[in-house]
Amino acid sequence: MATEEIVPATTTAAATGAGTGSGGDAAEAGSGWGTLVTVVLGIIMVGVDGTVVSIANPAIARSLHASLSDLQWITNAYLLALAVSLIPGGKLGDRFGRRRLFLIGVAGFALSSAGVGLAGSVGGVVAMRTLQGVFGGILLPNTLALLRAAFPGDQFNRAVGIWGASSGAAIAGGPVVGGLLVEHVSWQSVFFINVPIGVAAIVSGVLVMPESRESVRGRFDVAGLVLLAGSLFCLVFGIVESETLGWGDATVLGLLAAAVVIGAVFVAVERRTGNPLVPLHLLAQPSIALGVVTLLITFAALFGTAFFVSLYLQNVLDLDPVAAGVRLLPLIGLFSLASPLAGRAVGRYGPRVPITVGMLLVSAALFGLLPVGATSPFWTLAVPLAVLGLGLALVVVASTEAIVAAAPVDEAGLAGGLQGLASQLGGVLGSSVLGSVLAFSVGDALSGALRTHGVSPTVAAQVASRRDLVDQGTVPAAGGPHWHQAVVAASHDAFISGLHLALLVAALAALVGAACGPFVRTPTDGDGDGAERPIPVHF
Repeated sequence: MATEEIVPATTTAAATGAGTGSGGDAAEAGSGWGTLVTVVLGIIMVGVDGTVVSIANPAIARSLHASLSDLQWITNAYLLALAVSLIPGGKLGDRFGRRRLFLIGVAGFALSSAGVGLAGSVGGVVAMRTLQGVFGGILLPNTLALLRAAFPGDQFNRAVGIWGASSGAAIAGGPVVGGLLVEHVSWQSVFFINVPIGVAAIVSGVLVMPESRESVRGRFDVAGLVLLAGSLFCLVFGIVESETLGWGDATVLGLLAAAVVIGAVFVAVERRTGNPLVPLHLLAQPSIALGVVTLLITFAALFGTAFFVSLYLQNVLDLDPVAAGVRLLPLIGLFSLASPLAGRAVGRYGPRVPITVGMLLVSAALFGLLPVGATSPFWTLAVPLAVLGLGLALVVVASTEAIVAAAPVDEAGLAGGLQGLASQLGGVLGSSVLGSVLAFSVGDALSGALRTHGVSPTVAAQVASRRDLVDQGTVPAAGGPHWHQAVVAASHDAFISGLHLALLVAALAALVGAACGPFVRTPTDGDGDGAERPIPVHF
């Protein structure tokens, strides 16, 4: 069977007869591949940054005398700014030019990355991380919008497969590259590395990537932008704060309530606005709505599993961060390698089958991790992680196709923002909700584990007073050397009990996602309404 090639979408010049002949065809093919290469550079920059921060945090703490709270804000400031900026960034790209906004995002991300390394204080690092999140929110949604404009619908899924593979490769390489840089150069170097990647992306974008934007420009919905940003800020901030304060805390409940109220006002305003920031008819489309749901579940499973398995590897098996990152390669590596194949599957079967099969694989992999214990051999972890990576690749590529390809070309940036927002919210929910599940189970199991291992009541009380350490798989110092072995065994048993319950909840959630798969409508090579896709406007 002949291998199909990715063919860039027809540009305005070709449609009007300009640049015809072999030279014109080559130019069009070059611009399509140039767009893909440029987008991949941007994705690599953000993907690497997303994982190297966790590796750099201990060195940052030592260098800048940062507390645990400071380190949390170095991570959370980025997450908050990114989540708030994704939909506005995509909408601004639709209006003012996707290439323009992409290049602004790349330049800003690279410069703020350098700023993190040059800051010299915790406050400066947090400020620069916030700017990184803002520019990441401008960059990411426009990557998908640019691909949508550059490739016809039947080839768009192949491009998304390469997009997903690039992201997976960057995430996989981040811990290894970051660990080597921190160990042999400095923690600042893990942020400086974004500068040459950003320069390459800007040069490539200026030289080979055509511009595209919405064909009809209406009034910009400033009120919708402010309300959506406020609602998302309260939502993400509330979820993040729940990790330390608990879900029943008044501050957390107040933030979540404010998110709901502001969100309701946003919906009411959007219904009455002639040119809304987020046309509500998009969310009414099954492909988009269900694609958002499956992405939420998928990234909750991915981030939750990766986070807690990392704790297991480092704090239970006592591996260093680089070695732990290598052990996660079956997950991220299979995700990266399988993403282009997932694009081919979506091209052949549409998104329904890959989403359903992928979610079933995700659920099976999470169930497969349940036998893992404190002394399990690596293969008992590696096989389920590889299956998880394969399932995630199918779901991410298919759900992205369902969301972005079902939206009108004029709203491709907005659809990319929805895709990014679903991914980010899923990641935040995964670590927070599953973290709460794990903590609940650890608390329930700890006292019994201590009794089982014969730990005296006095030492058990000392261990219970440091439950926060047990929640992370770390063993509290208690009772002296005589009790050390028993405390280690009991602490690890309690953590693994919590890990198993969190994995079980994630596996059941994946089954809910699998039930959504058959209801995803196959998007046409058009605007989601069956109409012929209009030729994107290039400038």
